[in-house]
Amino acid sequence: MVFKCLFFTIVNRYLKGYTRLKLEKGENDMSEITQEQLAYFKEAVAVSPKADALRNAVTTNGILQAARDNRRAGELTPVFSVDLESSPVANQLQSGRCWMFAALNTMRHDMKALYGLPGDFELSQSYTFFWDKLEKANYFYNNIVATAEQPTTDREVAFLLQMPQQDGGQWDMMVGLIEKYGVVPQSAYPESQASSHSADFNRLYNAKLRKDAITLRRMVTEHATEEQIAQQVAQFGRENYHILSLTFGEPPVTFNFSYRDKDNNFHSDANISPKDFYAKYIGWDLSEYVSIINAPTADKPFNQTYGVKMLGSVVGGREVKHLNLDLSTFKDLAVKQLLAGENVWFGVDMGPKLDRAAGLMDTKLYNEDDLFDVDFSMTKAERLEFGDSLMTHAMVLTGVDLVDGKPTKWKVENSWGDKNGHKGYFTMSDEWFDEFTYQVVIKKEHLPAELRDIYENTTPYELAPWDPMGALA
Repeated sequence: MVFKCLFFTIVNRYLKGYTRLKLEKGENDMSEITQEQLAYFKEAVAVSPKADALRNAVTTNGILQAARDNRRAGELTPVFSVDLESSPVANQLQSGRCWMFAALNTMRHDMKALYGLPGDFELSQSYTFFWDKLEKANYFYNNIVATAEQPTTDREVAFLLQMPQQDGGQWDMMVGLIEKYGVVPQSAYPESQASSHSADFNRLYNAKLRKDAITLRRMVTEHATEEQIAQQVAQFGRENYHILSLTFGEPPVTFNFSYRDKDNNFHSDANISPKDFYAKYIGWDLSEYVSIINAPTADKPFNQTYGVKMLGSVVGGREVKHLNLDLSTFKDLAVKQLLAGENVWFGVDMGPKLDRAAGLMDTKLYNEDDLFDVDFSMTKAERLEFGDSLMTHAMVLTGVDLVDGKPTKWKVENSWGDKNGHKGYFTMSDEWFDEFTYQVVIKKEHLPAELRDIYENTTPYELAPWDPMGALA
């Protein structure tokens, strides 16, 4: 406490003197770090009695381990009052397909309960990955043509060219893929090297898309007809399909599906299509599942719907649409769906306050503020507005611990394999949920009538392409 008072006294004296000197000289431009300032900076360390001990701890162990509060693990035991049946976790390996894994995992839980499928059963994430890569390229071509008369220095064009396509996505984009192409079990379309380790493919594919953009922009400026442009886009699509087929494998038109249920009874379906497979074995009406966000920034009033410009995958498919709600309602809907026995797809910023190995997500896990004697805190709105946070990962809520009807911690099914956390399942504190969870997918029947009406009957406000609510998990 004495150190803090001394430190702030020094700061205030320096700032007053420095400001007065600048005003006397009539200087308002940027200034360099002077030797006087360096001496002042070093003084803050010199007056700290614990500086040497803290420096040794950080340089030896790193920031997170030095700041870790080991007591938190004991307070976040993986025991939950609402705990839906668990399956062995999947592993997205070195790819950005978490949003696909999360969506398909919510569906496989239902399938396993209905049909008694074996524990290691999975739906093919590689199958939806193939079609997403093809569709995202076509979506990119459409946006390139639409912006062809804008200079490449225009922010929208630069945004498109910076990342023509990537592995990530959002719930509504997954819906568009499933409605158009269906799903298949992993046995019908297994993993490939590139689907599990996508970096090399993405570099090559994005280079091709940028080269294609040069051609399309030139065609527009040279006044090619719409038919000529459409023919060129089709030719590019043909090339893309060829690349994807050689890289990931040819996706099945029909396949055979056989399994033994938990009672060892044999079942088989021959020559079933991916869309028929989805209809028969999953059968969800995907129009009933909607994206709910909690983005408490001033530019996004609650109880209003939002879209994102130039964000999508399937042209003509379901568009991205969010309903922004206050945190209390947002959280209550997630609890309500879990109490109804349904898992919840959700999107978070997976970077902060995370112990990956232990599978802990907790705002009190690391005390960097105390370690450095600096206040690093920001509100959720400030982190969004100033670029410190956005949605980076999607997972599945499979449980919650309720005390007097209020959540204290959450059970999370991740897609990072079973070596992290509790056999791949993570424990998330309720405070972490509040700060870093941005999206949940909720069945419409759980929405109050007035919120359902807003979602279904209001025109979404269009957000800029780079808005944090357009981030891809």
